[in-house]
Amino acid sequence: MKCIIIAGGSLYTCGSASDSSRPQDTGRKAKWEQRLDHLLSTADLIIAADSGATHLMELNRLPHIIIGDLDSIAPRALHFFKKKGVDIRTHPTRKNQTDTQLCLAHALDQGADDITFLAATGTRLDHTLANIFLLTHLTDAGVQARILDPHNEICLVKDRLELSGDPGDLLSLIPVSPRVEGVTLQGLAFPLENHTLYMGSSLGISNYFMEKKTVISIRSGILIAARSTD
Repeated sequence: MKCIIIAGGSLYTCGSASDSSRPQDTGRKAKWEQRLDHLLSTADLIIAADSGATHLMELNRLPHIIIGDLDSIAPRALHFFKKKGVDIRTHPTRKNQTDTQLCLAHALDQGADDITFLAATGTRLDHTLANIFLLTHLTDAGVQARILDPHNEICLVKDRLELSGDPGDLLSLIPVSPRVEGVTLQGLAFPLENHTLYMGSSLGISNYFMEKKTVISIRSGILIAARSTD
């Protein structure tokens, strides 16, 4: 089951939906909007985390459910979705999970096995990092998961990961465990074979695709794999 979880971060990190001054920003925004439309049109389940519902209202999309403490959703959006009869699950403001984690729990309860997070990055670095590390629960469970924004696709690697891209696309690999052993990279400009990467090392930054597909495999540890379109 394909699921979209849309959080309350930046949906248009290359600029607002209505303001793009440079030609490259205009092209990026148009491409990103096409991708958003495809993702939302093909999703079996759309979950909004609190103010993520405001993003959906601006996109003229209905979520299947809104989950959160509702402390940041725009009042007009809340009123709009109530009138549409959307299921709204309200949680206390004082709670042990973020709204995004509550949405993730619901997605897993519904049987989602392919989860894409939107608007999960932005100016709140703490929320961005927390959302990235939410992916650890999913890799452990064998669920395909990623975070997407107009500039990046972010995944975690705990054993093996295949990524598609265009030759020249940037791919950075960042250790988030003290050491990552047995790192083998195929299809990249700078391949590795059974290498060890250490947390704090920048060795894995700004590699790039040489082919349409790359394969990352490791023996132990955890890597962030961030494919950038910049």
